[in-house]
Amino acid sequence: MARGYRDRADDSLLTLLGDLPELVTKLIKAEIDAAKSWVSRTAKDAGIGSVWFVIALFFLFWLVPMILVFAVAGLSSWWPVWLSALAVLGLLLVCVLFCVLMGALKFRKVLKRENPGQAVATDVRIVKEAGNEQV
Repeated sequence: MARGYRDRADDSLLTLLGDLPELVTKLIKAEIDAAKSWVSRTAKDAGIGSVWFVIALFFLFWLVPMILVFAVAGLSSWWPVWLSALAVLGLLLVCVLFCVLMGALKFRKVLKRENPGQAVATDVRIVKEAGNEQV
């Protein structure tokens, strides 16, 4: 028997009714704990995703001055000036795209996670289906 469930087929109606308040209390506590856990994970992932977007904005902000300084001063001694500027531009764009991708992946993880409201709706649907089968 998985997860501590026991066969209650032979229990009397009064026994089942007597256990109902305890079962409802346990269900409510479990749903509250699930909601706390969901909020915690969601806030953490959203915060990390936001940090990745801030990092991407940092690189984007410094893109133009960094291209000018580094391309002219550093690479122009080996390559033509236009090729130096193009190489630095490409590198910084790759950094920006990487950070945006990391932030988007974190936010996608947030959106895929089932929230406690959906879990309660699923529980209610299961109880209704179980009640319809017994009638």
